[in-house]
Amino acid sequence: MYQTPVTRSAALSTLGVALAMPSVAQAEFVEDGKLTLNFKNFYINQDTRNEDRPRSEEWGQGFFLDYKSGFSEGTLGFGLDVLAMHAIRLDGGGREGKPGIERTPGSVFPLESNGKAKTDFGRLAVTGKLRISKTEARLGTLMPKLPVVTYNDGRLLPQLFHGGQITSSEIDDLTLIAGKIEHSTDRNSSDSFPLSISGANSGPNAQFSNEFYYGGADYKVGKDLLLQYYYGSLDDFYEQHFLGLIHTWALPVGSLKTDLRFFASDSDGKNESTSGRAEGYVSSGYWSAGASSRGEVDNHLWSAQFTYTLGGHEVKAGYQKISGNSDFPHLFKGSGRTLYLITNAQIGKFASAGENTWVAGYAYDFGTLGIAGLKASLVYWSGDDIDAAGSDNREWERNFRIDYVVPEGTFKGLGLTWRNAALRGNDTRDLDENRLIVSYSLPLF
Repeated sequence: MYQTPVTRSAALSTLGVALAMPSVAQAEFVEDGKLTLNFKNFYINQDTRNEDRPRSEEWGQGFFLDYKSGFSEGTLGFGLDVLAMHAIRLDGGGREGKPGIERTPGSVFPLESNGKAKTDFGRLAVTGKLRISKTEARLGTLMPKLPVVTYNDGRLLPQLFHGGQITSSEIDDLTLIAGKIEHSTDRNSSDSFPLSISGANSGPNAQFSNEFYYGGADYKVGKDLLLQYYYGSLDDFYEQHFLGLIHTWALPVGSLKTDLRFFASDSDGKNESTSGRAEGYVSSGYWSAGASSRGEVDNHLWSAQFTYTLGGHEVKAGYQKISGNSDFPHLFKGSGRTLYLITNAQIGKFASAGENTWVAGYAYDFGTLGIAGLKASLVYWSGDDIDAAGSDNREWERNFRIDYVVPEGTFKGLGLTWRNAALRGNDTRDLDENRLIVSYSLPLF
């Protein structure tokens, strides 16, 4: 286990390099810098309907001091980003003597050694950056949003990854990305840990890796078509290829967006061998009794989603199909996760072996009625044919969301969000969940 995302000595060393630069070189480093104080008030309650367990409820306040420097002058530009985060528990989280409400492990706040939730926790995330022409290298804390790895922001503080990444846009309309991640910090933790997947991330035989390599390309063909290829590999677990296409078609009335995605995932290293899987390098999924490949990554996933937009209206429909014995593999230690799938719902992910999922949704932007900043959406997923012993399983989830951002006046930029979800299935925890979020950004310079 790693004790902090970035050590104090590393942070001071990086800062020292920046301060050691000549004053002329520091001009753009300082003048182009931005310091923002962000506030996030987060409340969540979860009510399990088909198990004898109490309702969980937590409420906290987060503070984020976010500094992003410019780059020093010259051919080789240096920069530094620092994000200080602190969360304070306001209510819930396993208080003793509070009947009917308990903490759900892996939710908002970390636990003390006695099993109670901490009253507060925080982190310091530091990222050094280097720019040459249109190529930028980053080393330290990363928050990627890529098909093969995406950070999760579903609680009070976000999940963080730690490693290095290079992004290049030297060729017009082509963006190239390559990187390595060595460990992550869960959304409810101040500590950082090695990487793992579902099936291997817990228990006495849990196994982890410190090497996740990734890379890819985004190519814009005109203004309406985006082609993507990405590769990700977690050493001793899996390798994954992704192909994507996003096209927007302007119709005589409204527009139609087409979103096609394909993932091919296979075993790597110790997960390839029977002996390695016996050590715990395994994936979750379903295999027939006595199968020699039990626990081996074997997953292919494709999806198609179409979104029609007209004025403030947005209607979407899609389908996702999974084949192979294993669940869809992704970086996951056991807490929150965000997947680059059309089935990335508020609670469930619809990423089990054999699962086929239909999705339908509707959203409306009330700005067309003169109520600027107000949006609402309703999405429904239905998954079936989930491979399981005895028979196939099924599940469904409904998400309802309202967002409002104050468009002007004293509280301009104040954001209010209500997210409501219900998950049901014949072999899953039936769960109702509400999240209330209040956010605000205050630019300091």
